[in-house]
Amino acid sequence: MMIYKFRYVLISALLIGSFSTQAQLKDLSFKEIFSNPVKDIINPIPAYRGWADNTHYIEYRMEGQQSKPYTVDARTGEAVQSAPAQVNEASVSIKNKDVFFKDALGTEKQLTKDSIPEKNPTLSPDKTQVAFTKNNDLYSIDIASGKETRYTNDGSDVIYNGWASWIYYEEILGRSTRYKAFWWSPDSKQIAFMRFDDSKVPVFPIYNSNGQHGFLENTRYPKPGDKNPEVKMGLVNRGSNGIVWADFDPKNDQYFGTPFWMADSKTLWMQWMNRDQNNLIIYSVNPMNGSKKAIHEETQKTWVDWFDELYFLKNGQGFILKSDKSGWGHFYYYDLEGNLKKQVTSGYWRVNQLVLVDEKDQELFFTARQENSTRNDLYRVSLKGNEEPIRLTFGNYDHQISISPDGNYFLTTYSNITSAPKSALLDNKGTVIRELSDSKGAAFDSYQLPKTELSYYKTRDGLELPMTITLPLNFDPTKKYPVWISVYGGPDAGTVYDRWKSPLGLTYWWAKEGIIQVAIDNRSSGHLGKTGMDFIYRKMGKYEIEDYMDAAILLKSKPYVDGTRIGITGGSFGGYITAMALTYGSDVFTHGIANYSVTDWSLYDTHYTERFMGTPKNNPEGYKITSAITYADRLKGNLRIVHGTMDDNAHMQNSIQLINKLQDLNKHFEFMLYPGERHGWGGSKARHSNQENVRYIYMNMLQKPVPTEYLEYWK
Repeated sequence: MMIYKFRYVLISALLIGSFSTQAQLKDLSFKEIFSNPVKDIINPIPAYRGWADNTHYIEYRMEGQQSKPYTVDARTGEAVQSAPAQVNEASVSIKNKDVFFKDALGTEKQLTKDSIPEKNPTLSPDKTQVAFTKNNDLYSIDIASGKETRYTNDGSDVIYNGWASWIYYEEILGRSTRYKAFWWSPDSKQIAFMRFDDSKVPVFPIYNSNGQHGFLENTRYPKPGDKNPEVKMGLVNRGSNGIVWADFDPKNDQYFGTPFWMADSKTLWMQWMNRDQNNLIIYSVNPMNGSKKAIHEETQKTWVDWFDELYFLKNGQGFILKSDKSGWGHFYYYDLEGNLKKQVTSGYWRVNQLVLVDEKDQELFFTARQENSTRNDLYRVSLKGNEEPIRLTFGNYDHQISISPDGNYFLTTYSNITSAPKSALLDNKGTVIRELSDSKGAAFDSYQLPKTELSYYKTRDGLELPMTITLPLNFDPTKKYPVWISVYGGPDAGTVYDRWKSPLGLTYWWAKEGIIQVAIDNRSSGHLGKTGMDFIYRKMGKYEIEDYMDAAILLKSKPYVDGTRIGITGGSFGGYITAMALTYGSDVFTHGIANYSVTDWSLYDTHYTERFMGTPKNNPEGYKITSAITYADRLKGNLRIVHGTMDDNAHMQNSIQLINKLQDLNKHFEFMLYPGERHGWGGSKARHSNQENVRYIYMNMLQKPVPTEYLEYWK
């Protein structure tokens, strides 16, 4: 077991002392924050959106109210307005339920015209075809001729071809797919697609209160232990009939991840996982007959995560994947038979993204959190030798990277928690060629701004984890201040980073009003790699809430913290943490707003929950000890529960069951529902929700009325 070095820092004397030097600086008024913001405090960094070629990057500059693209010579800095072909690509979209194609020059063409809406139109790589789904069947259309091909014919309310079942959309393929479950081959001649059969997936009713009678929206949503959809992977040839099915039995209790076409389009690599999610196999599938061959297998004692990217080297040299099987995410280089050629990176740190593979020089460029788990840096490492990775970025900064196609240059937008963003151009040796921009405006040094510091706390079992603390303006360590904590808390979903966050807006206002603002990460948030995440296996929530309690206890020990006003808030998993904080952690936390929460893991979905918890049948004690409902009798603070009535992700059933228990226990709590809203909300409901949050904080944290100017602002 690795040893964690503990750095015990909370609030440095430098930070506290800095407030005494700012008395002469100007404060921002309410109007200068919200109604008519002061200009030139923080200015936006130009947007760098890719590269036109190896030596020219694209920079968007504001001219009046418009953002215009410029093509900039990396070597000289000379900029000319970009030609349309340099910044625009051919695209497809849906208008009035039909598919439209637009070429790079902006010429538009309508491709479909019928009463049935098409969904997820996707251009083929050669830009000659568009694939889409319609009535849960898969189609494509030739852009030049308008010829439409229908590949499947059995789409229904429970059979989906190329359109994802809810559990796959939410948990496996990802929300960014917008339910798309088909993939063009690189040569544009084939389409792979998933076919889902939801007929055995339980129906969950969501009530819509609109109209005189209302109605039910019945969704196929599997909860832990339930039947999952049956899934098949089909392959079709463009413009022709006939489906080849990959050689898997859809009746098996299994999952399939995002597939990967090899660059030559001759094979499709599929990810298969067992229901327990501790065994993942990559299969190479022959598109001609569906036969499969195992290439790579991974097992872990807890769970295995899906591979989100595979890189195939040219000329059959092999492939590169990122795995956390060592306890930390690292790159591995395999041949096409699945034999390990080299572990490319190693150590008690984790890689982030494979940015570029220079196949000529056999080098990888990647981002990682090696220097500090709260910061992102760019590195270069050889595929041939045994050298350690070379850091290309500089300083104690978090770097957001855009690299040239040949890897000779890269752009970085860099900052840390106390330094506003700047941008620079560097070469592949890490030498700064040119500083490009600085977001620190001319008025920055004229105003007193809240200061945030990255700090660390120690858990009861000796782990070190980060948090950020923003102290009030004119901080006086002899006074008592309330604490307001914002959390998410889900596995590998940390929110504490050493990067700039704007000190304006609500952050400024609460600092001015006298609130200590805190963000905390727990052991499963990613800073300790998969090693840290493995703690939560089969008891997700217990370690996490205890970590937050330990951080809050440390805060309460400070003479300037009012221990009777320790508030916490979050949404989704953060709502769950908040509900746990006011029940399990009620000796520490006094106030909380729990938004669209899970309150008992048996009420969430199969794939997410079972990955960490198993099923209620094989882990009944784990489900019991991680449910906020179990600890409802401990509630003694002020808990506000907030939920949308049509939340199709974390169902309002969660909040209702917690409320039912609290009522039976004769506990006081607050409840706000948002009719017709899903997992979060916008528009007028968001406005109302924001107002109510402000009212709650004034009433409970600041213990004074909402200012008149705020009330006027809401009108």
